[in-house]
Amino acid sequence: MIIAECFGIETPTFQGEGPSCGQPALFIRLSRCNLTCTLCDTKYTWDWSRYDPGEESEKRSVADLAAWAASSPVELVVITGGEPLIQQTKVVPLVQRLLAAGKRVEIETNGTLKPDPALLVDGVCFNVSPKLASFGADEAKSLVSGALEVFAASGHAVFKFVASSLADLDRIAEVAGAHALAPVWIMPEGATSEVVIARTRELADAVAARHWHFTTRLHVLAFADARGR
Repeated sequence: MIIAECFGIETPTFQGEGPSCGQPALFIRLSRCNLTCTLCDTKYTWDWSRYDPGEESEKRSVADLAAWAASSPVELVVITGGEPLIQQTKVVPLVQRLLAAGKRVEIETNGTLKPDPALLVDGVCFNVSPKLASFGADEAKSLVSGALEVFAASGHAVFKFVASSLADLDRIAEVAGAHALAPVWIMPEGATSEVVIARTRELADAVAARHWHFTTRLHVLAFADARGR
């Protein structure tokens, strides 16, 4: 597998976003992505105009990654990216090994690729984060109806949208309604605690009024968005 980084053992950390926010977690970040979003905070997984892929990625075996995770008592393993489902032929055996080791797995995906049915099993949850035009995405590529509908019907997915403004909530409502996406989680965009807090306060009442879930970005608040935290 092509890996950008693994962390959470030597320096313990938490899941910073979504339904498991605040829970101790290990992270396996896969390299490469099929989108090129302007506001992406992990461009070192795909933007080779700014980063050297030889320095920012390495190959590690499924067995090695599974053993790394199994060496820790932390239950939750987050497989993220980049876009991890680009490598899902290897993600499947990795997840199977993690589950056999007693781990719980969250896979963070942009929702453009259909998941292998072997991943739609107990112990696995997908944090699906469809990317909107306001995030610097081309919605013709980032909103894939067939894939989103598979996730929505799976019973193994939540839908986490990044929002920068109240106007984003209207677009999120359109997308969620068109594809029957639920539950919906809203996360304020921001790479500093000041921005995250300001956008939280701007969005909170409107998110509550829609009866959606709300998540912060704990790693930004706690660790100033330091890499590997």
